[in-house]
Amino acid sequence: MAPIIEFIKSIPEWLGIALFDLGETTVTLWTVVYLLALTLLFIYLINRFINWVVNKLLTRTSMDLGARKTTGTILRYFLLALGLAIILQSSGVDLTIISVLAGTLGIGIGFGLQNIVNNFISGLILLFERPIRVGDRIEVGNIHGKVTRIGARSATVLTNDNISLIIPNLKFITENIVNWSVADQKVRFRIPIIVAADSDPYLVEQLLLEAAREDPDVLDDPEPGVRLFGFGENGMDFELRAWSHSLIQRRGYLTSKLNFAIFDKFRANNVELVIPQREIFLHHHENQEES
Repeated sequence: MAPIIEFIKSIPEWLGIALFDLGETTVTLWTVVYLLALTLLFIYLINRFINWVVNKLLTRTSMDLGARKTTGTILRYFLLALGLAIILQSSGVDLTIISVLAGTLGIGIGFGLQNIVNNFISGLILLFERPIRVGDRIEVGNIHGKVTRIGARSATVLTNDNISLIIPNLKFITENIVNWSVADQKVRFRIPIIVAADSDPYLVEQLLLEAAREDPDVLDDPEPGVRLFGFGENGMDFELRAWSHSLIQRRGYLTSKLNFAIFDKFRANNVELVIPQREIFLHHHENQEES
C-alpha cells in the first residue's frame, strides 16, 4: 500500500517536469495533458452542438439539407479555430510564438502539402458557392451518384450500386460536372429508336407517346414528345423525350421500363425495330515470291 501512496504523491512532481521552452513559456507534462484533455472535450462538445444546430435548430427554417450541412461545416471550422486559440491562451502558451512557428513550418512543408491545401481551398469554394450540394445527383468523369457528404478535403458520392466513393474536392473545381438536380428536380430523358423504313411514322409516334404517358414516373407537365430526326440507311430515326422527377437517381430503371413498354407496343402493332448492322471485311494478303 505504501508504494501506491508514494506514487500518488509523486504525480504532481511528474506533471511539473519541464519538457521544453516555447518563447517565454515553459511547457510541462501537465501543460500537454491539460491541452490534450481540454481539446478532446472541446471537439466532442462542438460536434454535439453542430449536430443540434443542423438537425434541430435549422430544421425550423426554410433551408434545405445541403444548406444546413454547409452552415454546420462552416460554423464547426470557426468554433474550432476560436476554441483552440482560447485553450492555448488559457494554458499560458504564447500565441505569437505559435504563429511564427506555423509560418516557418508552412514554408517548409507547403510544397509537400500542396494537394491537401488545394483540396481544402476547393472544399471552401464548394461550401460557399455550392455548385454541388448534399443530395444532388451528379456526374463527374465516369462517376455517377448522389452526393452524401462534402468535407474539408473530399466529398462522398454514393453510386446506385450502394458504393461510397471518396472524391477529392479539387476534382469538382477543375473538371466539368453534370448536376442533375442543381436547378430543378425534374430531368428530361432521351430514348433513341430506329424503325423500319416502311413503318407508319404517325403510328410510331402514337405508340411512343402511349408508352410514355402510361408510365407513372413520367410527368404530364412537361408532356412527353417524339421527334423524327431523319431517314437513315437503316430506317427512320425517332427519339422519345420524357420528363421525370421521381427517378432522377435511377435513370437506367426508367429507361429500361420505357424500352420494355415500347417493345411490347411495337410487337403488338407489327412495327419492326431496326438494329444497325455493320459489315466487317477481312482482307487476306498473301506474299507471293517471284519464280
